Amino acid sequence: MKTKTIYLQDIRPGDKIASSFLVAEKNMAFSQKGSPYLNVRLKDKTGEVDAKVWDRVDELDRAFKKGDIIFMEGRVQSYRNALQVSILSARPCDLESVDPSDYLPASTLDTDTMFAELTTFIDTVKLEPARKLLDAFFHDEKTATLFRRAPAAKGFHHGYLGGLLEHTLSVVKLLDRMAAHYPELDRDLLIAGGMLHDIGKIHELTYDNMIAYSDEGRLVGHLVIGVEMLDEKIASIEDFPARLALDLRHIILSHHGEFEYGSPKRPKTMEALVVHFMDDLDAKLNAFKSFVAADAANTDSEWTSYNRFFERYLYKGRRGETTG
Repeated sequence: MKTKTIYLQDIRPGDKIASSFLVAEKNMAFSQKGSPYLNVRLKDKTGEVDAKVWDRVDELDRAFKKGDIIFMEGRVQSYRNALQVSILSARPCDLESVDPSDYLPASTLDTDTMFAELTTFIDTVKLEPARKLLDAFFHDEKTATLFRRAPAAKGFHHGYLGGLLEHTLSVVKLLDRMAAHYPELDRDLLIAGGMLHDIGKIHELTYDNMIAYSDEGRLVGHLVIGVEMLDEKIASIEDFPARLALDLRHIILSHHGEFEYGSPKRPKTMEALVVHFMDDLDAKLNAFKSFVAADAANTDSEWTSYNRFFERYLYKGRRGETTG
């Protein structure tokens, strides 16, 4: 496996580059004179950049496609105050010769440490069937491998390798605190529901060469996938309590909160309501931080550009300063 040495965060106008990148987008376009060219979006774990193919367009259009990791040679220039790469040659890489994690963004936190911390919560669950269920998921090698690598979303929040694990651990830690603050809540149900609420995302998304929706993800979605996975594991546990199974199904199916956000059911138990709000809080804070970080280069204002998801400008100034 070859080590990638040139990353997009390091390129500058005037550079000649010869390195491998992921093709995030590719489409044919035509100049005002009718000459064809390719619009390409190159990506690695440090960022994305626009690229163009001006010469040998038909040949290079056939040479690679969206989703390929290509080895390309080209020149870097500045166009309208942004970097742009002119691709001179390109060919697909042998996937066995590259490390996919070089081309996709990844959590800045250590996945081994996060996974170890997450699984410590299993032993704190008092109800034995719930412990057996969590063991069946997180001590299954195939499931655990996918869970440690999966993103939590394609773009909105935790949209990077290890994002699902990072998000789930954060939600479970929040739920643990909620259980201590509200003793009327069933802590076992909260922890189990929190650990499993997004389990279907390991199959909803693909994350080998690029983060995208699988066919199963587009046609069924992670809420239904999660319930199917839950029922399969429950079937392997003798005398699993029917009520616990029902409560866990409800948490998974209702954790998006509202019909308009994809939940076939709205939360109708206290535990489902709390899982929904902690999931929503963690997702939105991650999205907020990511958008602010992406706007950091704009030093002319302490406010971001308009964010269409939040439908507002976001304040990014004076973090950590005290007032008085």
